[in-house]
Amino acid sequence: MRAAGLVVADALAATRAAVAPGVSTAELDAVAEQTIRDAGAVPSFQGYYGFPASICASVNAEVVHGIPSPDTVLREGDVISIDCGAIVSGWHGDAAITVPVGEVDPALLRLAEVAEEAMWAGIAAAARAVRAGSGRLTDISHTVEREVRRRRPSRWRRYGIVTGYGGHGIGTEMHQDPHLLNYGRPGRGPGLVPGLVLAIEPMLTMGRPRTAELDDGWTVVTVDGSSAVHVEHTFALLEDGAWVLTAADGGAARLGSLLATLPTER
Repeated sequence: MRAAGLVVADALAATRAAVAPGVSTAELDAVAEQTIRDAGAVPSFQGYYGFPASICASVNAEVVHGIPSPDTVLREGDVISIDCGAIVSGWHGDAAITVPVGEVDPALLRLAEVAEEAMWAGIAAAARAVRAGSGRLTDISHTVEREVRRRRPSRWRRYGIVTGYGGHGIGTEMHQDPHLLNYGRPGRGPGLVPGLVLAIEPMLTMGRPRTAELDDGWTVVTVDGSSAVHVEHTFALLEDGAWVLTAADGGAARLGSLLATLPTER
C-alpha cells in the first residue's frame, strides 16, 4: 500500500503542477493517468462502477466526484479538488488535494487550509489513540469536526461540513468498511488498532453543508452554490503511531509538531 500511496502522491504532484488558467480537467486527467501507468500501476477510479476517468476533478461548487471533461476549462480564481487512486499488486492508495487556480480569494485559500489542518489533526488523534491502546473510529470524526469549528471565520459564521460523505477503510478494495464521517460524537465505532488502514477526507464548504448529485450520477455539488474544498490521505495505524501512506515523507513534516515520534520509514 505504501508503493500505491507513493504513486498517488506523484500523480497528484504532477497534476498540481499542471493546474493553470486555460487548462481543462481532461488534460489534468491525462497527466495523472500517464504518471500512474508510467509507474507500472493501475488507476483505481477508471471503470469503478463505470467512472470514466483516472481522477475526480471537482471545480468550485462541485464537492466531489466531478468527471473530467475537455469542456471544463479552469479560470483564474477557481479552486479545484483533485482526487486520485492507484493500485499496485492489488493494493490501493487514495488521496485528494485542493488547488487554487491563479489568484484566488483568500477566504477560499483559508478554507482549504482549515480542511488540511483538520485532516492532520484527525490522523494525529488516531495515532495517539493506537499508542495508548484505546480509541474508537468516531474519535477521528469528532476531532475533525472540532478543529473545523474551532477555526470558523467569525463568531457568526461557520464553515459547512458536508454531511453523508466521508472517508473509508481501504486495502485490497478502494472502499471498505468502516465509513469515516467528518463529524460526530466520540467513542463510537470499531476500535483504532494496529493494522487498520483508513482514508480520511474532510469536505468543507463556504456556505451550508447540503449537497445534491447531478444528473451524470457522479458529480456532487453544494445546493447553495458555495465553493467547496476536499482533501484526503490514506494512513495506516501501527503500534507506534501513524504512517501516512500517500505522503512522500510518510507524514513526518505535518505530524512532527503533533506527535513526539513517528514510525520509521518501512
